[in-house]
Amino acid sequence: MEYDFLGKTILVVEDEGINQFFFEKALKKTRANLFFVKDGYEAFTMVQENSEIDMVLMDFRLPGINGIEASALIKQFNPELPIIIQTANALPAVYESAMDNGCDEFLTKPIKIETLLKMLNKYLTY
Repeated sequence: MEYDFLGKTILVVEDEGINQFFFEKALKKTRANLFFVKDGYEAFTMVQENSEIDMVLMDFRLPGINGIEASALIKQFNPELPIIIQTANALPAVYESAMDNGCDEFLTKPIKIETLLKMLNKYLTY
């Protein structure tokens, strides 16, 4: 299926270069505008300074504050902004913590591109 997110902006919070590359390639055909940052503090600042961000793809393990803590800060600032946390750590406690701190979806690595695109579509087309 083809997904078209033209006019939508996605903030990708990922400190690993290979994973940034994955998201860049996986989302290229969607025509979404992508911002990349490498830590939770940068993510929070980017959301504060850019009202055009429509979605956040947040890694769990980040330098400084982790993705769940950063998500909680972002949700305090903008409760309506959808956040998908993505992690290789699929433990139930991590899932529960993510949901308790405002994350809207939980995506386990390795990420299947079609699953990612379906999740994004759920929040970006309304």
